Amino acid sequence: MAVVHCITHPEVVIDPAVPVPDWPLSPEGIRRMALALERPWVPGIRAVFSSAERKATDAARMLADRLGLVPAIVEALGENDRSATGYLPRAEFEAMADAFFAHPERSIRGWERAVDAQRRVVAAVERVLALAPGQGDVAIIFHGGVGALLLCHLKGVPIGRAEDQPGGGGGNVFTFDAATRRVLSGWRPIEE
Repeated sequence: MAVVHCITHPEVVIDPAVPVPDWPLSPEGIRRMALALERPWVPGIRAVFSSAERKATDAARMLADRLGLVPAIVEALGENDRSATGYLPRAEFEAMADAFFAHPERSIRGWERAVDAQRRVVAAVERVLALAPGQGDVAIIFHGGVGALLLCHLKGVPIGRAEDQPGGGGGNVFTFDAATRRVLSGWRPIEE
């Protein structure tokens, strides 16, 4: 049974002067990703796919380098489009995220609608699985918001923040069976 590891990038360097998609991993994010590389599930990965955002490509490159692979970049794995607001201070961002999940059919302050982001990420994951080698596990490195939307889809539950990753900095993973799309494990920290 091939397993798909859906990994959210860990902590990033938050810089309001830099566009959010260009934020790199922070030293803490790099440290946590290095710990994740030691997990027993990592050697079974035969393909690494990543969002095009820098924080995801940084994490994907670390994983792929460890495995002697080249990560494939898939733009449609990107986070929900929040360019209408750009950087938001933490409290304001959390309120926006609450509204994004609570009203999936509406654009909140110009953000991509949750239903559209979910449709996009589900289609991207299906393309990834069609491209992945027939043997071995697959890693998808992406973002918490679209990860939650994918998890809602896989579980067959309405879009809601209840499926969002725990913690505030990212660096979590959930898994599902590549053949059946059945969720095997919910969110857990990447280094556990």
